Amino acid sequence: MNSGPKGKKNRNQRGGRQEKEELAINDEIRAQEVRLVGDNVEEGIYPILKALKIADEQGLDLIEIAPMASPPVCKVMDYQKYQFQQKKKLKEQKAKATKVVVKEIRFGPQTDEHDYNFKLKHAIGFLKEGAKVKSYVFFKGRSILFKEQGEVLLLRFANDLEDYAKVDQMPVLEGKRMTIMLSPKKAAPKKKDAQPAKDDGAAQKPENAEVKQAERPEGDTKAEV
Repeated sequence: MNSGPKGKKNRNQRGGRQEKEELAINDEIRAQEVRLVGDNVEEGIYPILKALKIADEQGLDLIEIAPMASPPVCKVMDYQKYQFQQKKKLKEQKAKATKVVVKEIRFGPQTDEHDYNFKLKHAIGFLKEGAKVKSYVFFKGRSILFKEQGEVLLLRFANDLEDYAKVDQMPVLEGKRMTIMLSPKKAAPKKKDAQPAKDDGAAQKPENAEVKQAERPEGDTKAEV
């Protein structure tokens, strides 16, 4: 069906080359029979020629939306409208996707107390902002002999952060690094006040909450302390 009513498209009308991510439409569909879906059509399994004729009669395209199904699923609709709907859906999905922020904190196997507390404070700040914390002990040269000491340090770190974080990954040695991964805990919902309401009808004022705003780049973001 290289020709037909207005709106029908073939390989040449899409630029002379079919991209891998594009779906087969109209005469590009190679299946002998297809499952037909769409508005104003009786859904069911049709020979490909019959399905093409149904689309042709409505001045629309036959779009192979599920080529791996048995038989392939084809939809009767305008191809440009279908592309627009798919792009809009993809844009909405990207907007809803959670952007993961990861902050890195590095220790030595023999980190002193002052340095430890300094980095602990930073980790609490990162977790409160909603970022993950990837903390690791770096073993340089012969310091690998102190790997047990590094593991104890990371477990202490996780324990000191238990009010703010949950452990995603226990300490694991990867080359010269022993790493632990922490995710921020979701804030527990406040319990409702069970006391009876006052007769004067005065509503209790909610406690002031400090709101922090911070710009974050898209995608994974790493910062090392």
